[in-house]
Amino acid sequence: MPRRRRARSAPVIVLTAALVAAAASALAQDREAGQGGPDELAVALALPGDPVRGSRAYEPCASCHLSSGAGRPDGTFPQLAGQHRAVLVKQLVDIRAGRRANPVMAPYARALLDAQEIADVAAYVATLPLPSDQGLGEGRDLARGGLLYGRDCARCHGANGEGDTARIVPALRRQHYAYLLRQVRSISSGLRGNAHPEMASVVAEYSDAELRAVVDYAARLGRDGARWEAAPDPGAEKTGSR
Repeated sequence: MPRRRRARSAPVIVLTAALVAAAASALAQDREAGQGGPDELAVALALPGDPVRGSRAYEPCASCHLSSGAGRPDGTFPQLAGQHRAVLVKQLVDIRAGRRANPVMAPYARALLDAQEIADVAAYVATLPLPSDQGLGEGRDLARGGLLYGRDCARCHGANGEGDTARIVPALRRQHYAYLLRQVRSISSGLRGNAHPEMASVVAEYSDAELRAVVDYAARLGRDGARWEAAPDPGAEKTGSR
């Protein structure tokens, strides 16, 4: 009798396991289909993020971006601390949707459960203080960089690189030079798919020397709480875009 009972229950166990697996697969597909969708950004921006929950969701991120959110001075990972909450939300949603290709970050972004968890982790990161130091460039052509920045970048990113949370414009001040340079080069070449079209059209006209100069200038903004001042370079007026 015990053998017959085991024999009859085996198909039931197999069927139950199959149903559970199918249900889990369906839930995963539904979740993935909603990731980065047209409503996820609006919902995540509207939700009140909980920094306490966000601190737990941020734990896997700390292995690359550090617990301080300072990132790496060599530019392999950006500084997140000091960035606008809205910008953090948008980048997470864009990476989840594939609008911004980032193979390293994508699994972490897609592991966030939903818009609420996106809002939570962004709310937590937004509480981290802006670090006092970052990776810098060589500082060889700051005059040209300042002229280009004032002409082409300050209108959106702010005179002090503070960005604009209402327009979801990233803060640039005290970001790592190497990271900013890599991103601007990607935007200039058309490789970063979620870049603002106006910015992409501007930097596409820059030479690589101009990209290095303007990024070196932007990375130094906000150091010691003051605006970085660079003397205008008349020779740079004929260079760059526009």
